[in-house]
Amino acid sequence: MGLTTMKTYVAVFMIVTGLVLGGCQSLHSKPDNTLYLQLGERDGIANVVEDLLYLIVDDERINHQFKGVDVAQFHRNLTDQLCELSGGPCQYSGREIREAHAAMNITNTQFNALTENLILAMEANQIPTAAQNRLIKQLLPLYPDIRHL
Repeated sequence: MGLTTMKTYVAVFMIVTGLVLGGCQSLHSKPDNTLYLQLGERDGIANVVEDLLYLIVDDERINHQFKGVDVAQFHRNLTDQLCELSGGPCQYSGREIREAHAAMNITNTQFNALTENLILAMEANQIPTAAQNRLIKQLLPLYPDIRHL
């Protein structure tokens, strides 16, 4: 076997080894749950959702949209959804977002009001601003399904 052939085999071996080890490393690495931790894990998220519910009740811009809602189920589902979106171990098992908001005809003003209340609830629970922004960023892709654009 010539020197050039040997160098080629060594190069291929190094590339394959790198790919295998890199793949194994990504299979065993933990998912990023830093946002989940910054939100106070499931209990912290549940506290934010509870405070959000009180803010919704007091907000005349949006409270009519929540009339007749099963508050306990809403609390559980939203807590699970935020937990999952933030990298936590929870699984959201509620209805699809588009289906849940189909008949609500939510306006931009109402969407913004809910977002404002979510931020206020996070601030009341001392969630760092960077974590608030990261959670909002996770929620932004849901906007078209909520507004039915």
